[in-house]
Amino acid sequence: MPVLLKTTGLLILSNVFMTFAWYAHLRNLLDRKWYIAAIISWSIAFFEYMIQVPANRIGYTALSLGQLKILQEVITLSVFVPFAIFYMRQPLKLNFLWAGFCLVGAVYFMFRT
Repeated sequence: MPVLLKTTGLLILSNVFMTFAWYAHLRNLLDRKWYIAAIISWSIAFFEYMIQVPANRIGYTALSLGQLKILQEVITLSVFVPFAIFYMRQPLKLNFLWAGFCLVGAVYFMFRT
C-alpha cells in the first residue's frame, strides 16, 4: 500500500477520534462537571494518538513536514464538517466552503514540485 494512502487512512481514523474527543462532550456531557468531560475526552484522545503517531511517522518517510501538516488540516476539515452538520446539528454555512477553498490552495502550494 502506498505511503500516502496508508497515512491518509490512518489520519482520517485518528481525526474521527480527535473530533469526538474535542467536541462531542458539548452535545453529550453538558450536564456533567467539566472534569468528567475532560477525563472522557482524554480517554477518547488516547486512541487518537495511538493512530496519529504511527500515521505521522509513516507519512514522514515520503512527505515533508509541511505536506504532512497540510494533509492533516485537510483531513481535519473533511471530518469536522460532516461531524458539525450531522452529529452536532449545526447549520451548513458557506464558511465551510470558503475554508475548503483556502485549504485547496494550501495543498496546491505545499505539494507542487
